[in-house]
Amino acid sequence: MRLRLRQFRPRTGPHEHRVVQPWEPPRRISLSAPEPIGALLGDQGGLRLLSGLFSFAAYSRRTIVHVPLRDSPQPDEGFGTPVDLVLVHHALGLRAAKWPALRRKLVHGTPLTAGTDESRTARDAARWVERERRADFRDQVRHATHAGTFFLFGSRDVFAAAATDLAEAAGRGPGQKGVAQGHSALMTTLPMLAQPPGGGHDVEVLVLFKPHQPHQPHADVARPGS
Repeated sequence: MRLRLRQFRPRTGPHEHRVVQPWEPPRRISLSAPEPIGALLGDQGGLRLLSGLFSFAAYSRRTIVHVPLRDSPQPDEGFGTPVDLVLVHHALGLRAAKWPALRRKLVHGTPLTAGTDESRTARDAARWVERERRADFRDQVRHATHAGTFFLFGSRDVFAAAATDLAEAAGRGPGQKGVAQGHSALMTTLPMLAQPPGGGHDVEVLVLFKPHQPHQPHADVARPGS
């Protein structure tokens, strides 16, 4: 897949960061924060784009992938608080509390075109699935919600696994029951989110296929005198 991205190089003190966003803000993806259940909804194009962004994140250890979603149109079946999405490797050491200062510096981005390697992504995803079955498995995804943003802190293989799951959801979604009538269909969940101590309901983000809902024509018509 070829991704059209926007690249930023903000600085905080002596440190330069690399942040990328989709070239155009996604309009066919929505995300709500897990409280404790969140929902990621997208149509075929939206889930394919997100799959590509997870794949890009998997092999970009020193890059922060920011997907602005708070202002996306909210589907009629959505729930929870709309949030942006940030994908970042554990090793980068980004703290969620530092993100608002970085986000304010995301101006004057430059174009970037990147390609993803689906075969490599599938191999690394399969490696993660194999390791997940072991008793000593520790490669979970840390997460946090802060400043209107849902953060996923992961590794190459787990981001590759998510990319593969999202690509499969995009492919199978149109054939699910009720989709042709405009309803959403549960496809999968984001993989292996770390759970808070103390028990309670598991924190998870449901991935749902939701066919595109065209804007109603009358909604874009200006009122007289406006």
